[in-house]
Amino acid sequence: MNFRFQNLLGAPYRGGNAVISNNTHLLSPVGNRVSVTDLLKSETTTLPIQSSSNISRIAVSPDGTFLLAIDDHNRCLFINLRRRALLHRITFKHRVGAVKFSPDGTLIAVAAGKLVQIWRSPAFRKEFFPFELVRTFADFDAKITAFDWSPDSNYLLAASKDLTARILCLKKLKGDVKYKPFLFLGHRDSVVGSFFGVDSKTGRVSKVYTVTRDCYLLSWNFTSEEEEESSAPPSPGTPDRELEGDLMVVDDGEVKKKRKEREIEDGGGYLCRGKWELLRKDCFNQAPAKVSACDYHRGLDMVVVGFNNGVFGLYQMPDFVCIHLLSISKEKITTALFNELGNWLSFGCAKLGQLLVWEWRSESYILKQQGHYFDVNSVAYSPDAQLLATGADDNKVKVWNVSSGFCFVTFSEHTNAITALHFMASSNCLLSASLDGTVRAWDLLRYRNFRTFTTPSSRQFVSLAADQSGEVICAGTSDSFEIFVWSMRTGRLLDVLSGHEAPVHGLVFSPTNAILASSSWDKTVRLWDVFDGKGAVETWPHTHDVLTVVYRPDGRQLACSTLDGQIHFWDPIDGLLMYTIEGSRDIAGGRLMTDRRTAAKSSTGKCFTTLSYSADGSYILAGGSSKYICMYDVADQVLLRRIQITHNLSLDGVLDFLNSKNMTEAGALDLIDDYDSDIEEGVERQTRGKLGLDLPGSVSNRGRPIIQTKSLRIAPTGRSFVAATTEGVLVYSVDESFIFDPTDLDINVTPEAVDEALNENQPSRALILSLRLNEDSFIKKCIFAVSPADIPAVATSIPSRYLQRLIEALASLLENCPHLEFILRWSQELCKAHGNSIQQNSRNLLPSLKSLQKSITSIHQDLADTCSSNEYMLRYLCSSGASK
Repeated sequence: MNFRFQNLLGAPYRGGNAVISNNTHLLSPVGNRVSVTDLLKSETTTLPIQSSSNISRIAVSPDGTFLLAIDDHNRCLFINLRRRALLHRITFKHRVGAVKFSPDGTLIAVAAGKLVQIWRSPAFRKEFFPFELVRTFADFDAKITAFDWSPDSNYLLAASKDLTARILCLKKLKGDVKYKPFLFLGHRDSVVGSFFGVDSKTGRVSKVYTVTRDCYLLSWNFTSEEEEESSAPPSPGTPDRELEGDLMVVDDGEVKKKRKEREIEDGGGYLCRGKWELLRKDCFNQAPAKVSACDYHRGLDMVVVGFNNGVFGLYQMPDFVCIHLLSISKEKITTALFNELGNWLSFGCAKLGQLLVWEWRSESYILKQQGHYFDVNSVAYSPDAQLLATGADDNKVKVWNVSSGFCFVTFSEHTNAITALHFMASSNCLLSASLDGTVRAWDLLRYRNFRTFTTPSSRQFVSLAADQSGEVICAGTSDSFEIFVWSMRTGRLLDVLSGHEAPVHGLVFSPTNAILASSSWDKTVRLWDVFDGKGAVETWPHTHDVLTVVYRPDGRQLACSTLDGQIHFWDPIDGLLMYTIEGSRDIAGGRLMTDRRTAAKSSTGKCFTTLSYSADGSYILAGGSSKYICMYDVADQVLLRRIQITHNLSLDGVLDFLNSKNMTEAGALDLIDDYDSDIEEGVERQTRGKLGLDLPGSVSNRGRPIIQTKSLRIAPTGRSFVAATTEGVLVYSVDESFIFDPTDLDINVTPEAVDEALNENQPSRALILSLRLNEDSFIKKCIFAVSPADIPAVATSIPSRYLQRLIEALASLLENCPHLEFILRWSQELCKAHGNSIQQNSRNLLPSLKSLQKSITSIHQDLADTCSSNEYMLRYLCSSGASK
């Protein structure tokens, strides 16, 4: 089965700048990918395109077609957003501090170190080298921090860390006049943002705002030569009547026409003739905080400013009137921006993985999403595959909607890291185990912790399981090596299972009976009869530490992984070892910066720490301390596919071969903290030196994150799986691009034969031919060709071997088509006609049935909400009518 990347959960934002496209789509960097949030539909997706390292800067063309994504290694990706296709690549020679499209979309301004480069934007044409460097400005003495284009795309306002801002003219002036960039001086700190302001009457640039890091906003006014001449006093010999006549005769249209003619003569360089003067200097009064992000809306003449203490302010210009001053977090705001209409403010906090969209007029949230602060340790699917729960080292449990990608509830009652999660059969109850010594049960209808399971003395729980009836809860410990058993109804401790001599990191109940399987680092797998209470039923020894254990969905097979990289498959009924998969070579790959051996010769860490069976039990997924997820065929014990979860070089363990030039006596250059030249980081450096943590140039004790997979879960529908990795929670779904997968073909099974049967009014024959052809479009076409009265007869005529394809087609139609009653009638008649066959072949049909159940449940919830709101509205209308 071929899987493709679908989405990335865990954090909607990780750093860099966010942008808004087409006024409704918010784009934010998430590691080496870009996440797209539809603010109207409340859905988030992640582009499948990966950069080679973490993305630091992004920019979107004015029409929302193209996206520029630049990573930490100065590599730029030019992406078609609508097609989600990578068009071009280019690498800049210096660190990019800012990038922005011109308002007309033809040019791109790039701040490469101290240089301002103007590139011609690639378009829909085939070129050998699409990026063309038009012009380079080298007038700055320090790194450039921000850009702003004039509305006519003729001028660029650039801010720098050299405490200045400059206006750059892109067009050549008449007469080969050399234009010297105008300098805005008087700043006492680096300029964070600089913006053009326009006159509301003329639409021309008439002012400039510069925002400095030390919480000051400077307003500059422009006076052109025309205004100076008109404002100058008349000469002594000029009569007032003539002056008045000149002003009265020339109307607004002729004034604009003459101004346009003069601009054409000047080559569009009207800003080059005139003078700038400082009007006022205002302070935000947020000391000792610093400005970390800002944006300006030209139509509303408003400035939004974010500070490094989590406070943001909204100010009306030019009078500097504070409209809002609010705190949204305790960490640094790393991005702040307006949408095109100016009614929404977007904020991002990289340290918290937080993304907010706030409507400032109504003072309400449009979007409020926050990811996990640390790595995700455990994931769990709900039985209907609509919800996904994640637990991390930040002591929080989050529940996500898989279809929308949004987190709708966060539980933070735990006081230590979350180690295991488990959904109960009803989908309305979630269990979580933590190192704080508690197992908590969460109500997903009322969003509260309704039961807490504890032990007489404090323990650290690392594994969790519940039986199929939901009456018994079990948790394994890492310190006392015991398994605790509680009653779900009463919350009382029923039993303590002892016997293991090492941490119990694997715990799972059999799907068919009450047998509990546990795996431990003491090199054993033990089976327990929890309800009998006579201790371990059976013990299976291994040669190495057992890391995890999992049951096949039918309960007739059990798989466990060991420290030597092997996967052992046991028959739980007879207690016999069926076969073993040697996976150490398959999972091998990736060399750490601190490794002295190559990836091929190193034998440490080559093991699987998490396993997950498919819904039908035909294959198994395995992941661990590697960049790969391995998919094995269980029956033939062969490797089907090896999925590389990331290509991000900002993580350790991605490269197989390291560059020897990057190795020094002090270690790898990438692990040496060189500290950027930013002033705030310099303050942090001094603080760290005083505390004795580490010094500049020393090897950081934190190092780089190591790529690994901590948890794997395949959805009950079998159509997707999730992986909790260092990059985040990656969601993979079945690749449906390859539709044509024919079986039972002969010379008579053709698309023409299907159309002929439909024309002859033989819907049953046409549907069977389309199922044999196994092409999705023909199957759906034949389903709709059946009249509602003929559905029972046609459903009875379908052979049992084609039920899976037909159920999958119905599940797909139920999610997208408006004919709800028609599809539900098909589902009902199929269950009536083939109930016995479905029950006998439940193992193979389970993924398809789960998909159908998921679609029906989703539609039922939507209809229930709509009916409830309509019912309350009708009650209100009736009561208001009766009162009158």
